[in-house]
Amino acid sequence: MTRRLIQLFLGLSLYGLSLSLMIRAALGLDPWDVFHQGLASESGISIGMMVNLVGAFVLLLWLPLRQRPGIGTIANILVIGTVADIGLWLIPELHSLPLRIALMAAAIVLNGIATGAYIGAGLGPGPRDGLMTGIVKRTGLSVRLVRTSIEIFVLAVGWLLGGTVGVGTILYAICIGPIVHRTLPFFAIKDRDPKTRPKPAPIPDISGL
Repeated sequence: MTRRLIQLFLGLSLYGLSLSLMIRAALGLDPWDVFHQGLASESGISIGMMVNLVGAFVLLLWLPLRQRPGIGTIANILVIGTVADIGLWLIPELHSLPLRIALMAAAIVLNGIATGAYIGAGLGPGPRDGLMTGIVKRTGLSVRLVRTSIEIFVLAVGWLLGGTVGVGTILYAICIGPIVHRTLPFFAIKDRDPKTRPKPAPIPDISGL
């Protein structure tokens, strides 16, 4: 459990850092963060705080889906946005296009590593992933269809609200699945004694990435 917790919080922290890097690259964000950025720009709340608030709201949507949050679910709501705000405070804005491209590439790779780490800890999915898996279980629809539908919706709303959509958004969509496909098995923690294995919320199926 100690290793799980360390891996969980390191993964979530790196995820938050990757978000701040993508924002500073200013070449486009992943769909959910386009949504977060759009809401933040309209409300005047920091994007990190908006990430946390949206995570808490999405968690409420688990109730009719009969999903059970784990430690990782709650930590996801508290850590990612907080670290993202700290990263934005520490990392200056960049104007050089080559540096921004390099920063975007590094952010996507870091995001894939972080995702593999926090999911691999096996302490519960993030609220957004849990929403997806919950809908899949209740409706019988495919992971690919549900995930794509949700992300198209939040991307469209975020873009209309002023979120950044660009080449980085496309690059993220293309690259994140293959990266997580490799990092998740590497970070997945297996117990020697099945009786001592914790009972987390279901781990998201990444086959639809």
